[in-house]
Amino acid sequence: MSREKNLAKNTGVLAVGKLLPQLTAFVTLPILTQNLTKAEYGIYDLIATLIMLIIPIATLQIQSAAFRFLIDCRDDAAQCTSIITNIFIVTIPVSLLAAVIVQFFFMELSVLERALMSLYFVFDTIYLTIGQVARGLGKNKQYSVAAITLSVINMVCVILSVQMAEMGLLGVLIGLCIANAAASIYLSYAVNIRKYLKTSEVSKKEIGRLLAYSWPMVPNNMSNWVLKLSDRLVITFFLGIEANAVYAAANKIPNLLSVAQGIMAMAWQENASMAVNDEDASGYYTKMFDRIFCLMIGFTAALIGVTPVMFKILIRGDYGDAYVQMPILILAMFFYCMAAFQGGIYIAHKKTKSVGFTTMGAAAINLAVDFLLIHVCGITAGSVSTLVAYFSLFLFRMLDSRKFQPMKFNVKKQILMYALITVMLIVCFMQNFYLNILNFIIGMVMFVVINNEFLKIIWSKVLKTIKGGKKK
Repeated sequence: MSREKNLAKNTGVLAVGKLLPQLTAFVTLPILTQNLTKAEYGIYDLIATLIMLIIPIATLQIQSAAFRFLIDCRDDAAQCTSIITNIFIVTIPVSLLAAVIVQFFFMELSVLERALMSLYFVFDTIYLTIGQVARGLGKNKQYSVAAITLSVINMVCVILSVQMAEMGLLGVLIGLCIANAAASIYLSYAVNIRKYLKTSEVSKKEIGRLLAYSWPMVPNNMSNWVLKLSDRLVITFFLGIEANAVYAAANKIPNLLSVAQGIMAMAWQENASMAVNDEDASGYYTKMFDRIFCLMIGFTAALIGVTPVMFKILIRGDYGDAYVQMPILILAMFFYCMAAFQGGIYIAHKKTKSVGFTTMGAAAINLAVDFLLIHVCGITAGSVSTLVAYFSLFLFRMLDSRKFQPMKFNVKKQILMYALITVMLIVCFMQNFYLNILNFIIGMVMFVVINNEFLKIIWSKVLKTIKGGKKK
C-alpha cells in the first residue's frame, strides 16, 4: 500500500474514533454548563488540567516510546514483548503512587470526590498507555473503538448522573471513572495485552533505552500544559474561578480545529516515521505540509463561519463574554495545528529534545504575555498569549526543521490565506447578523476552493463505493 493510501486509510479510521467522541461532547457540553454551577465547572476543568500535567511527569512519558519504538519492530514479537512489558513495569506503580498524591491538590472536595479523582487518574493512565501500544502495533481500528466506547459511556453517565440525578461534580467524576475503566478493559482484550506481558522480559537496560527517548517529552508535555492550560490557572488566580469557567467555555469551539488536526496528526506521525529514511522524504514532507496547510486553513475559515450559530446552540447559561475570545483562539489553534505537523517530523527523526526545547520556548512566551496583560485586558490576556505563543512555535519549528529535513514553503500562498482569515476574524468580532451570513459563505467557499483537489478524490471514492454497492 502506498504512503498516501496508508495515510488516507489511517486518517479515516482515526477520524471515526475522534469525530464520534466530539459529537458526544456536543451533547454533554450544554448539560454541564447548564447543570453545574460555575464553581463546579471551573473545578472540573482544573481537575482535567492537573491530570494532564501530572501523568507525563509521573510516567516520564514512557508510553510515547511505545508508539515510536513499536513501529520499528511490529513483525518482531519478542522485541514487542520486551518493549510493552518494560513500559508497564514503569507506568503501573508510578500511576498508583501519583494517584495518592493527586488527592492533596483538592482538599476542599469530599473524601468520595477525591477518591474518584484518584481512580480517574489511574484508569486514564492505563488507557493512554494501552492506546499508545495499540497505535504502535498498527491497531488503529481498536484504538478508535476504544475512544468511542469511552466517550459514549461518559455521555450516558453524564446524562444519568448530572442531568437526571442532579449529582453535580460527583456525577461527572463517576462518569469519567466508569468510562475510562471500560475503555481500558476493552482495549486490553482487543490488543491482547496479556500476550505481551512477561516478567522474564523486565530489563533495566531496556527501560533505560525507552526512557532515553521519552524523558525529553516530559518538559515538552509540561510546556504544552503551560501553553494550553496555564492561562486558566492565571485567570483563576487573578480573576476567580468563574472567570476560568468563561474562558474554558470559550475554548470549546476553537478546540474543534485541534480535533481535526489531531485526526491527521495521529496518522501523520506514523507515516512520517515510516518515510523518514526514504530517498524522496523531503519532497513527500513538502507535499504533505501543503496539503495539511490547505486543510487546516480551510477548516479554520469554515469554523469561523459557523461560530456564531454553534455558540448559541452549544453554550448555555451566562457565558456571553466567552464569544469575544473565540476568534482569537481559533487563529491560535490554527498555528498550533501547523506546529504539531512539524512536531511529527521531529518525532520521525527521534529528535524529542528539540521538540521539548521548542515547546518550552513557546510556553515561556505564553506565561510572559499572560502576566503582562492579565491586569490590562482581563480574560482576553489568555487568548492573546495563546495566539502569540502558538504562532512563535509554528514559525520557529518551520525554520528549525529545515536544518535536518529540507522542505520548501509557498510563502506567498501562506500570506494570502492569513490575510483572508484575518478579515473573517474581524467580521466575526463585529457580531452583525448579515455580516455573519457573509462570513459563513466565505468560509464554506474558501474551504471548497483551496481543497478542491482533495475533495474531488474523496468524492470519486464515495461514488466508487456507492457503485460497488449497487452492483452487489
